[in-house]
Amino acid sequence: MRRDGSGVSGASPRLYQRAYDILARQIEAGEIAPGERLLEAQVTARFGISRAPARKALAELACAGLIEKAAGRGYTVVGLGGAPSAPALPSAPGERVVLSSPPTWERIYGEVEREIAGRSSFAGWRVIEAKLAEHYGVSRTVARDVLGRLQQRGVVRKDERSRWYAPALSPTYVSELYELRWVLEPVALAKAAANAPPGLLARMHDSLEATLTHPRTITGETLDRLEEDLHITLLGHCGNLSLMQAITLPQSLLIAHRFLYGWNPRLFETEPFLQEHLAIVDRLAAGKVAEAAATLEAHLKVSRDRAIARIDVVGKQFNPESLPYLERIAGRT
Repeated sequence: MRRDGSGVSGASPRLYQRAYDILARQIEAGEIAPGERLLEAQVTARFGISRAPARKALAELACAGLIEKAAGRGYTVVGLGGAPSAPALPSAPGERVVLSSPPTWERIYGEVEREIAGRSSFAGWRVIEAKLAEHYGVSRTVARDVLGRLQQRGVVRKDERSRWYAPALSPTYVSELYELRWVLEPVALAKAAANAPPGLLARMHDSLEATLTHPRTITGETLDRLEEDLHITLLGHCGNLSLMQAITLPQSLLIAHRFLYGWNPRLFETEPFLQEHLAIVDRLAAGKVAEAAATLEAHLKVSRDRAIARIDVVGKQFNPESLPYLERIAGRT
């Protein structure tokens, strides 16, 4: 028997637990509101896991009373207050249940992602698996697991000799990624329009309006959250897992933007994408799906040059400390 209460061996229990914890916390906090629909494909795309752990996470959420089986596909959020943040385990009277700790790869993944994504703003990097493991005091297997997930997110790749590397966000590479985005994301948006849960568009509208009302207090964290609202959360309702997986590579830019917004959120007096997102959301709310998709495509096309400009500014200011597992690749790749 595993410490998380599961008798199943392998990776699924660890992966489902992370998805469960995050979704349960967001439901309890009201970030995912009652009435919204959760789909298995949406969970697999968001957390980069297979259908088995996604299905397990949803089943546990249903057991906890946070969601219920919907008519047709998926689950509907119930959002009962006070539900546990993880599946309750049997215990004797007075015994405190100790939940399993996150898997080792998860404990270091966020930091590795930030370090590599930030440095990709101004150079390409060779990522040395053995030194990554040594730096964090983990096994090569854990280091390889982290790099494999970074590869799924589009942050790192393998070259012709199967060596890990992170490509620089050069103007050419950024342009290629944005071209993929403006081809794929409008299609996902049109599909998501029919599946968007009640209240989602209204909440997105209100968040954008509130941010625009106080442009001088905008933080990088706020900008990152608003980007995720449209490009991850809303598009995640498209119901096409293969399409969402295809979008994952070019959306590695969103990971870089998280660093860029944190380093320099004030490249513009008022961030232009706020009004552009608002126009997309309002067209969707009005049932003008084709117009919303066209507006998203136009938004991504103009965003390309802004992203290149932000990367250039930050690249000139950012002077990171060296890391033993990263070797700079000569030139911008």
